[in-house]
Amino acid sequence: MQPLLQLSGIDKAFPGVKALSGAALSVYPGRVMALVGENGAGKSTMMKVLTGIYTRDAGSLMWRGQETTFSGPKASQEAGIGIIHQELNLIPQLTIAENIFLGREYVTRFGRIEWKTMFAAADALLARLNLRFNSHKRVGDLSIGDQQMVEIAKVLSFQSRVIIMDEPTDALTDTETAALFRVINELKAEGCGIVYISHRMKEIFEICDDVTVFRDGQFIAERPVASLTEASLIEMMVGRKLEDQYPRLDKTPGGVRLQVRHLSGPGVQEVSFDLRQGEILGVAGLMGAGRTELMKVLYGALPRSAGRVTLEGREVNIRTPQAGLANGIVYISEDRKRDGLVLGMSVKENMSLTALRYFSYPGGQLKQAEEQLAVGDFIRLFNVKTPSMAQPIGLLSGGNQQKVAIARGLMTRPKVLILDEPTRGVDVGAKKEIYQLINQFKEEGLSIILVSSELPEVLGMSDRVLVMHEGRLSGEFSIEQASQEAIMAAAVGKQPQLEQALS
Repeated sequence: MQPLLQLSGIDKAFPGVKALSGAALSVYPGRVMALVGENGAGKSTMMKVLTGIYTRDAGSLMWRGQETTFSGPKASQEAGIGIIHQELNLIPQLTIAENIFLGREYVTRFGRIEWKTMFAAADALLARLNLRFNSHKRVGDLSIGDQQMVEIAKVLSFQSRVIIMDEPTDALTDTETAALFRVINELKAEGCGIVYISHRMKEIFEICDDVTVFRDGQFIAERPVASLTEASLIEMMVGRKLEDQYPRLDKTPGGVRLQVRHLSGPGVQEVSFDLRQGEILGVAGLMGAGRTELMKVLYGALPRSAGRVTLEGREVNIRTPQAGLANGIVYISEDRKRDGLVLGMSVKENMSLTALRYFSYPGGQLKQAEEQLAVGDFIRLFNVKTPSMAQPIGLLSGGNQQKVAIARGLMTRPKVLILDEPTRGVDVGAKKEIYQLINQFKEEGLSIILVSSELPEVLGMSDRVLVMHEGRLSGEFSIEQASQEAIMAAAVGKQPQLEQALS
């Protein structure tokens, strides 16, 4: 079959880094090509070469049978290549319709915007994705998942022949994911080619026809998905067998470190639980169940309306994130780009940002040598792949950015570490490294709350599991009692099981 799009022999180097070396990718009409590889394998660089953000150093780009070089994203878009980015590119203050057609508004010959026509066209795109809201709604009022669906609607509006989807289901519910898969099948039937970039193995085997594997900036293989197993695909990605994907550490927790009683706030109602020293407490639930809201109320990022929090036998009144940090509670956000990192700053600056009091003289002057020494230690401990600690963090892969975000939390020497979706958008190899670090923290007696949408992750790493449903605690399971079926039943509000009634 003749490819719609074919890149071959692509090289791209940056100072001190060979990002791509002989990389290749083919996209066929009516088929979904998965593009997989560990963080830093070169997938994002390849997409930037394709869309003209980066100029390739060597190699060829064939678009519909002709050698082509795109001058930038606008040129590739106009040619018929659409891209759904992992990071949202929306303006919160504008409506959905205004975001979808920004710069391409429906106008009369006198230059006036045809609002009625534009909103109708946007509503039709939302209906195609089975979305319940209309295009008059402000984007800033939508959930992250709904904003992701608006990004997808925006790309559909271009009627592209090739559509690149970069982690498109990262913030979607199961229902939204099903709607996206239905649209992908419709696009395939229309002869479109899809590039599907994802770390979620289940989705690759469910929706993709072919897979291209990158490793260390090089093309490893292109295979039909049907010829592979999950284990063989992971082995191609990481270059080795990956045993014990969830290396849970069996260790008896110590005494109760944190007591939460009847905690309430925005999206949280009457939640009570205990957290022990050296324990990993998993928190599961469907999107919108209140997991993140519970963590933010506990940490002080959302207002507490009721309840008591006791830390090491002392009641604490945490009303701000600063108070949370001061009391030894650290929250690592699910959205590292928005809440966790300052992308324009260096690795060193990001890592030490919340711990500067430990590296400052009484007058405020920075102890630079001590700061550098501590950052260097964490870079080695976490195996952060960066040319130097002066590297802007926005240039690191997602997995390495996540390691820096976690290291920053640990630099404050916390008693309780809250990890909200710690492996979201992280490849299988980096996930294993993060799990091993979590086990090391647990061994050292740190109390950890692990919030995750991935049930295998919760079951594979936790000592106990709490389940949230509509802002309330709907289940609590020891790891021996926990199963995917039991957790899902509690997550949808059925058969609520609480191990013990907490007063």
